[in-house]
Amino acid sequence: MKPFASQIRPTKLDDVVGQKHLIGPEKPLRKAIEQKHVFSFILWGPPGVGKTTLARIYANSINADYHECSAVSTGKDEIRSIIAARDTRGKQTSLFENPDKHTVLFLDEIHRFNKAQQDFLLPYVESGQLVLIGATTENPSFEVISALLSRCRVFVLKELTANDMRQIIVRSGYTLDETAQEWLIQMANGDARQALSMIENTAKLYTQITVESLQNTLQNSYLRYDKKSEEHYNTISAFIKSMRASQPDAALYYLARMVESGEDPKFIARRMVIFASEDIGLADPQALTVANNVFRAVEIIGYPECAINLGHGVCYLAQAPKNRTSYEAYFAAVEDVKQLGNLPIPLNIRNAPTKLMKELGYGKGYEKYTEQDLLPDALHGKKYLQSPE
Repeated sequence: MKPFASQIRPTKLDDVVGQKHLIGPEKPLRKAIEQKHVFSFILWGPPGVGKTTLARIYANSINADYHECSAVSTGKDEIRSIIAARDTRGKQTSLFENPDKHTVLFLDEIHRFNKAQQDFLLPYVESGQLVLIGATTENPSFEVISALLSRCRVFVLKELTANDMRQIIVRSGYTLDETAQEWLIQMANGDARQALSMIENTAKLYTQITVESLQNTLQNSYLRYDKKSEEHYNTISAFIKSMRASQPDAALYYLARMVESGEDPKFIARRMVIFASEDIGLADPQALTVANNVFRAVEIIGYPECAINLGHGVCYLAQAPKNRTSYEAYFAAVEDVKQLGNLPIPLNIRNAPTKLMKELGYGKGYEKYTEQDLLPDALHGKKYLQSPE
């Protein structure tokens, strides 16, 4: 029997909750589906936000022969069999030239395909024998080879809002009081599949869905580990928060859980590099060097030995002093850029490569070590970087 989340999965674009920036009126993915535009693309976003749903709706819109695979368990042989089935139907020419029956490969967790596997996919995508739809929770710029990425458009999906989650819970057909609904929304953290699984499992165990029955269901170890993506995000969150709280013992514990479950070591190391600048920053600039060296060691060595490098880096980062001023300063500057646009740059610090530009005053009065305010006029006196407390 299909999981409950699959049973109530939308089959029409208008029934999809969330992602209005992609499927709202005149938005890119909606237009592609409505116009039956054939192309390969990657859906990048957190778990349970509709990646599989959108892939199925798209494949149906172009009348495709649809194959749904997971990169965790799919290899070259499975892809060869999909291509062979396509050829058996007599579709020897590029699918872009033959619109009768396209072949769509939906590859979930595409980031788990290694470089050799992605290289294997490339000629089929390039020739049009396959329309590739990749789904990933990881930044495709890091995890998808550039040749394959250049042949795909990337659509970024957003975490579902609280209002989105309420709509989905109502559609489930189960009755939850307002308190239970709000608790479930907070627990699911924008993941519709997780929320629906909790509803389904609680309904099987209890006569009413309340906060207490939901909590009891969550505490069941089998159900808690039933969805790997949930444990993945819960554990990395605990890992980061433990380092942020300067608790190396807790951070090492969550690191060990990830390593023992087979988590990609580069995923862990990448989060450590981000953490070094976001949470430690100017308090210990050496932290970024350490984190980068850990990432490099992970790339070179791999499991099982690279777990030692990860542990070394985690102990350093967890014990390092914390300072988020550079992180906060950058995003404060971003807000001004978004609100004020491209303000005129002061003439004295503009580039002046031509005679005309010099005559117009570009670069005039420039001093290397001036104390003059070099921000645009509208921002004179603005301070983004605050002194640490």
